[in-house]
Amino acid sequence: MLTLGQVLTLDDVERVRNGLARAPFRDGRATAGPTARKVKRNQQAVGADPEVEALSRFIRDALLRHPVFAAYARPVAWSRIIFSRYGPGDTYGLHTDDAQMAAEDGGRLRTDMSFTLFLSDPETYEGGALLLDGLDGEREHRPQAGDAVLYATGRLHRVTPVTAGERLAAVGWLQSLIRRDDQRELLFDLERVRAGLPDGEARLLLDKSVGGLLRQWGEI
Repeated sequence: MLTLGQVLTLDDVERVRNGLARAPFRDGRATAGPTARKVKRNQQAVGADPEVEALSRFIRDALLRHPVFAAYARPVAWSRIIFSRYGPGDTYGLHTDDAQMAAEDGGRLRTDMSFTLFLSDPETYEGGALLLDGLDGEREHRPQAGDAVLYATGRLHRVTPVTAGERLAAVGWLQSLIRRDDQRELLFDLERVRAGLPDGEARLLLDKSVGGLLRQWGEI
């Protein structure tokens, strides 16, 4: 689980919010599975709308430019990005996301990782925290607008009821080049070590090792 700071600038966030203000929304239960539908109460932007499709591409490109996201997630396939809106009384109860979903290109993907990109300043709404379940209990996330939380898709999670204001977020799923979490973390650690090394033999040997691990573990 990682918090990614400033995936979007303040100007980027304003651009997305202005676009969503013009987009049509519908009941969020339309895209939920049978179990999640029972605990989901929010609205979602209609994905086929041209404005929404353009905003989805904008979000995806911003994530790919983020150095931590690129080094850790290593995406090879994406779901369609969903824009959710929660008003007073809206919530999403405890659930887990589907192991496979429709991919952005029309095929199917294995959902290795999920992300929530926050689009509302935490001071403008009450409640609406993303709670992720772990071995040490639940962790609450209400970061600044433009920040994202990246986590393993299989984790139980929920969104607490919004009691005032409006919570906007972009949510999506991806299939990683590296299926296993522990292997993905090891490669991420090696990338961070590599970034601190000067050019020379040690860096070349590390590049060789990372390349060998990618050939062993990578699934395209």
